Amino acid sequence: MKKMRFFPGLILLVCARLVCAQTAEEPEVAHARADIAKLRALVEAGAVPRVRLGKAEDALADARDAAILRKTVYGQDLTVEQADDMIAAAARRFERRKKAFDEAQKLVDAGVAAELSLGTFLQDLDLARQECDLAESRARVTREAGEMARAEEALDRKLALAPGEARAIAERFDGDGVFTAGTFSRVETAFEERFGKPLPVSALGETAVHRALGFDHRGRVDVALNPDQPEGVWLRRYLTEKRIPFFAFRQAVAGKATGAHIHLGPMSTHLALGG
Repeated sequence: MKKMRFFPGLILLVCARLVCAQTAEEPEVAHARADIAKLRALVEAGAVPRVRLGKAEDALADARDAAILRKTVYGQDLTVEQADDMIAAAARRFERRKKAFDEAQKLVDAGVAAELSLGTFLQDLDLARQECDLAESRARVTREAGEMARAEEALDRKLALAPGEARAIAERFDGDGVFTAGTFSRVETAFEERFGKPLPVSALGETAVHRALGFDHRGRVDVALNPDQPEGVWLRRYLTEKRIPFFAFRQAVAGKATGAHIHLGPMSTHLALGG
């Protein structure tokens, strides 16, 4: 059975049309900035109305937001802070397209423009709405990964300072201490055969979130399953039977159901300075 990655594969599939609609952001920004410089000179000379300059400034802002989205929505790795910037950029682009559609609708209502003229504005608005949905989805996964990484950070502190309290954060199973790409592939296959869907992987190896916290997550995998839910219970049982090392996190912070996940492989280690 062909494997499907929980997040990158989904985004690449759903975003195909959107990626094709985007052009390289740096040339767009440079072109918009050049237009503003030319228009500003013409406005000061009284050759063109000032409203043209305002539209050009909107185009520059939109190009900058497009650049942010190209690096985040269509990228494969980002931090929680970048996720917030991504959401804001997508929202701004949607509002600009909604404003353009509303203005076009007024012309149609006034009998100045034909109904067919709304087609392009509707398409742009729909594309912007899809961008917002994708940004929200990407941000949600990134935030969940952040919660999981903070849970691992909390466990690391407890293991160092209060080993006896570590069990309150995560169930630990060392197994045979071996976790390889081949081991992970077998876990994926077993899960798909049992539940008929891909294993919900939230962090496959190194991520920007783990790097930001100073953790080396290479060779480890985080699975977005609550250890006490049916799928999580099955996975823990499977890992134990196969002697595959794991940490089952039930919560990141006492009393809050955040950060719950199952970490496959040994505990993440601290990144070396300069690493």
